[in-house]
Amino acid sequence: MRKEPLARDIALFELRAEGASVLPAFAAGSHIDVFLPNGLTRQYSLCNDPAEAHRYQIAVLKDPHGRGGSRAMHESVQTGDVISISAPKNHFPLAHAADSSLLLAGGIGITPLLCMADRLSALQHPFEMHYCARSVERMAFRDRIGRSGYADRVAFHFDDGASDQRLDIGELLRDPRRGVHLYTCGPQGFMDAVLSTARQAGWPEDRLHHEFFNARPVQKSDDGGFEVQLASSGRVIHVPADQSVTAALAAAGVPVPTSCEQGVCGTCLTRVVAGEPDHRDLYLSPQEQASNSQFLPCCSRAKSARLVLDL
Repeated sequence: MRKEPLARDIALFELRAEGASVLPAFAAGSHIDVFLPNGLTRQYSLCNDPAEAHRYQIAVLKDPHGRGGSRAMHESVQTGDVISISAPKNHFPLAHAADSSLLLAGGIGITPLLCMADRLSALQHPFEMHYCARSVERMAFRDRIGRSGYADRVAFHFDDGASDQRLDIGELLRDPRRGVHLYTCGPQGFMDAVLSTARQAGWPEDRLHHEFFNARPVQKSDDGGFEVQLASSGRVIHVPADQSVTAALAAAGVPVPTSCEQGVCGTCLTRVVAGEPDHRDLYLSPQEQASNSQFLPCCSRAKSARLVLDL
């Protein structure tokens, strides 16, 4: 593994396989699970060209207020170290049938969108990108984008720059042009602004694509216990107020695969046969949540006294 600084508090990690020259293929929008030395597992988007088979590249922002994953990557992982990762997964794919694509990146959210830009450029697919950062010193990959064949399709915006260069989200999204798909990734506030503006302007939900890094804080003081029932056996398991559904299931000998444990990655997505979930994830769309046909048990709970799950 090779590590190098990219921008203020952002480091690039280049991963190559031990004893092999080729890694599993990946598509634009993919991420990998990184199994950290401190026992944590974190998801990071692949940011290199999907045509590259010899390496994976990820970029990590050191977050002093995070849960320890980014600090471990910056402080404990060094060039030459050997770490374990998963095969690539993709919950944020490109819609190749789109007429055109609009990529909106905020901060470290550039990582999956950079990979998309490489792919769209290789396919000669029309797109434009807007990349927002707090300042020039906090903007990763600016030089790489400048050297790319699609540099003229990218606009940079800085919070500390002149007012006329800041991104006007409302103006950009006011016309939901037919056939254009919108992709966005970045901090919570940035993505909330992009998605709410697009929805208010009438963008169809099936043309809005997003990936969150972290879940927003949830008020848990009013949480109560409830029951989950396994559809396959009829077995009923109690979920206490201070325990997640996945934790209660695991304690009862019914493990459900998890990764982020924040309702961001979709790994634990489970079908709901009966009952009303209390959705607290950032993975499902508002329409998918409203259908109540599935939920993420790592973070979501129940509004009904019992949920019957397809387990």
